[in-house]
Amino acid sequence: MEVILLEKVDNLGNLGDRVKVRAGYGRNYLLPQGKATVASPENIERFEQRRAELEKVAAEAVQAAEARREKLEGVTLTINANAGEEGKLFGSIGAGEIATALSEAAGIEVEKREVRMPSGPLRTTGEHQIGVHLHTDVETTITVVIAAE
Repeated sequence: MEVILLEKVDNLGNLGDRVKVRAGYGRNYLLPQGKATVASPENIERFEQRRAELEKVAAEAVQAAEARREKLEGVTLTINANAGEEGKLFGSIGAGEIATALSEAAGIEVEKREVRMPSGPLRTTGEHQIGVHLHTDVETTITVVIAAE
């Protein structure tokens, strides 16, 4: 299936790229999310007419993400949790808890899906570096300190 991307998609392409994708990925994700359209002659012509508008919207999204990144840079978030004597938590701190605490502390709305935790939930006390993926091109790192109660 060949599609035209209406916005930048990670590991696929940029705005306006014509790419071949598997039918299920295009039909079940790209098309319903409004990230792409089928590459038919009519859609190609319609896209070329709307290209400037779509590029403007994409640039505004990147600027908004950059503004959020500037506010988040250098933020140290402290979360209190129940822990044992060795520093292991009774439970864990996941992306949802970090997103909620970050939204309250920094005053910027951060969603759970934007918090990147490749090694999984935090299970020990101490300092941890957590990635925040605000946009396809905009990422930042925050420091999360887990303190024992």
